[in-house]
Amino acid sequence: MTAADSSPRTGHGSADAPAATTRDAAETRAGYDGEQYDLADRQALRRVAGLSTELTDVTEVEYRQLRLERVVLAGLSTSRDPHEAEVSLAELAALAETAGSQVLDALLQPREKPDPATFLGSGKAAELRDVVSETGADTVICDGELSPSQRRGLEDVVKVKVVDRTALILDIFAQHAKSREGKAQVELAQLEYLLPRLRGWGESMSRQAGGRVAGGAGIGSRGPGETKIELDRRRIRTRMAKLRRQIADMRTSRDTKRSERRRGPVPSIAIAGYTNAGKSSLLNRMTGAGVLVEDALFATLDPTVRKAELPDGRAVTLTDTVGFVRRLPHQLVEAFRSTLEEVADADLVVHVVDVSHPDPEGQLSAVREVMADVGAHAVPEVVALNKADVADPEVVDRLLRRERNAVAVSARTGQGLADLLERVAQDLPHPEVEVDLVVPFARGDLISRTHDDGEVLDVEHVAEGTRIHARVDQALAAALSDASAGGAGS
Repeated sequence: MTAADSSPRTGHGSADAPAATTRDAAETRAGYDGEQYDLADRQALRRVAGLSTELTDVTEVEYRQLRLERVVLAGLSTSRDPHEAEVSLAELAALAETAGSQVLDALLQPREKPDPATFLGSGKAAELRDVVSETGADTVICDGELSPSQRRGLEDVVKVKVVDRTALILDIFAQHAKSREGKAQVELAQLEYLLPRLRGWGESMSRQAGGRVAGGAGIGSRGPGETKIELDRRRIRTRMAKLRRQIADMRTSRDTKRSERRRGPVPSIAIAGYTNAGKSSLLNRMTGAGVLVEDALFATLDPTVRKAELPDGRAVTLTDTVGFVRRLPHQLVEAFRSTLEEVADADLVVHVVDVSHPDPEGQLSAVREVMADVGAHAVPEVVALNKADVADPEVVDRLLRRERNAVAVSARTGQGLADLLERVAQDLPHPEVEVDLVVPFARGDLISRTHDDGEVLDVEHVAEGTRIHARVDQALAAALSDASAGGAGS
């Protein structure tokens, strides 16, 4: 959930003010947002006809390629609020466009629960077939997770490929994964999704091998009695076991780095929120990080850690995390658990919300649901109502009243950023030990550490040394006390 999630209307083009002063005014007015080399790389690899992010070399089964080029959307309105279904379908359209497809049309059917055979009712499925035929679409995307039988049933009616919301999100993650860990996590999630849906054509999948050579299975089959689909399922399970071991090894490395950061006195702040809410733009505005910013869902998959300084002088680390979304596939939550735990282990969470979105409350609840799932529900939270410069003022006021600890900001203009930093400094846990003592001039290194790692309340230079009043951690307090006692004794 990193998501460089800022749109041109609100969040694109944020830059740290001190960093901007080193560049010419024209560049600053254009909205400088770091070098953005990653953005150029990604745009150069935009999906084109024939480009596929499907898994390879895992199975002999010729399952269909996920080429989303000309699509029609289909959804159900199962709640009493039809607006919720419309927002979800609009989000599905944004997901499809992020995957590189062209959305031609969309259908929404009021229905209490999905049809067990075709997801849609028989009449709406027939109507969808006509729309597909008229528009020339090659794919139908359903706003929900389809069972294997529902997908097959709907395909039999519409006569084109059918994929669901989960497959679409997995495809986007496969396009955007960059790090070794991110790629492994996405592949594992894809395999977990694929395994129960594996299918082939004709009777080839039920043919028994009948022997290593005679059955055509070759080396690696279990011999007589194992069908081709069983062989492929076994290969997938073997690959999944290998990926889990790799991710566990990488998780150990990530946990080691995280524990090293936590052993130090620098507090950690996680920037979390819905995808495309403007988290990466906010990180760039606060630190001048120059991380990837794109008007696309799930632009950030790999956490980015940067250092910043709060108004009270304390140094902190800011971590940009992967964005969340409604009904985030459980396979992804499990695969990305080690990444999402960056939020659970933080000292404070800055929860970024796109206040210009049609349903900001829905975004808040969706993110908090995932945060609770990874054990981050107890972490102190500051809500940043981003894109307030273009949002409806009434909506901003409503959320400021509803959320006890919220600040209206704009990553694009810098509006409210000072208030947000003040609120973060106020809510971030303070060092637990307060000291007021005189440190000899010879121990200037301890004074420097106190400024870097502690919270300095007052400094005064006296004849014996530097009198410092500050809040620090226990280790630094002990070092300061020893230095002060040594100076007094001499």
